[in-house]
Amino acid sequence: MPKTSARLLSLLSLLQARRDWPGGLLAERLNVSARTVRRDVDRLRELGYPVLAFKGPDGGYRLDAGAQLPPLLFDDEQAVALAIALRTATTTGAGIEEGAARALNIVRQLMPARLRHRIDALEITAVERPDIRPNPPATSSVLVTLGAAVRAHEVLRFDYAAGSPPPEDDLYAVPPRRVQPHHLVTWGGRWYLVAWDLDREDWRTFRVDRITPRTPNGPRFTPRELPGGDVAAFVAGRFRGAAGAGNWPCRGEVILDAPASAVSRYTTDGVVEDLGSDRCRLVLGSWSWPGLASAIGRYDADITVIGPAELKDAFAHLARRYTDAAAGVPPAAVE
Repeated sequence: MPKTSARLLSLLSLLQARRDWPGGLLAERLNVSARTVRRDVDRLRELGYPVLAFKGPDGGYRLDAGAQLPPLLFDDEQAVALAIALRTATTTGAGIEEGAARALNIVRQLMPARLRHRIDALEITAVERPDIRPNPPATSSVLVTLGAAVRAHEVLRFDYAAGSPPPEDDLYAVPPRRVQPHHLVTWGGRWYLVAWDLDREDWRTFRVDRITPRTPNGPRFTPRELPGGDVAAFVAGRFRGAAGAGNWPCRGEVILDAPASAVSRYTTDGVVEDLGSDRCRLVLGSWSWPGLASAIGRYDADITVIGPAELKDAFAHLARRYTDAAAGVPPAAVE
């Protein structure tokens, strides 16, 4: 029979592996009697592990959630996954960088050497675009509050700073927003709340770092169906400038005198069709017609516009603008 300490660790590992364990099965897995299992369960309870007993044909045990987090056991794969998640936590914008670093240090110290070497070999470098200001972090407490309201389907009330945060004495000068929260999402390193705005009767996306929740929450609600049914497509559409989910507001089709293999390497959100003889069809979208024409021009290939007419007009408009720029003609003065 294994020593008591080793047997307790084995019992704890089994209880963490699945929700319910029949007492007889635990005894069989540990190669002990049912009476020994009961004594070991009592020892775990004395150590702070909330092990519940449940009734049934055989009776059994369940590791429940407690008021405090007791020591946990992880297998090799789980330990490595946890360490990698903690190391990449600084890129989430959730304001948990310091806590994640402390937790990673503890996990790393307790790892055996074979696992510690795997983690130390993982070097992660966060590169920020110099033309974009750093994203302000969303505090973990606000994320937890919003996530709980999403899960419980409870109306949220919060103050929202549309630009820079207002002075404290002006914080409540504007009525709070009232929304039915549906999803928490990340986009471009920021956290956003997707919700139905009750006062504006429309879908909205709110930056979490600008939200100051008010308490208590409002009544429960029956969730509405998100346009398109896909939160990722909906959010992508909103940031493209589309009113709903899905496509860009401006979408056009052209023929490029360039091989499809070359064009597809630089096309992340479009359709490229090989037409042979170093020609391809490109369907692309953008937030404006001049923006779409400019995006197509970056492929540095001769262009045949298939449609629509707005795209042809945008090319003509840019042609005049570029011609004036090349000739040094100043823009027309604004009266």
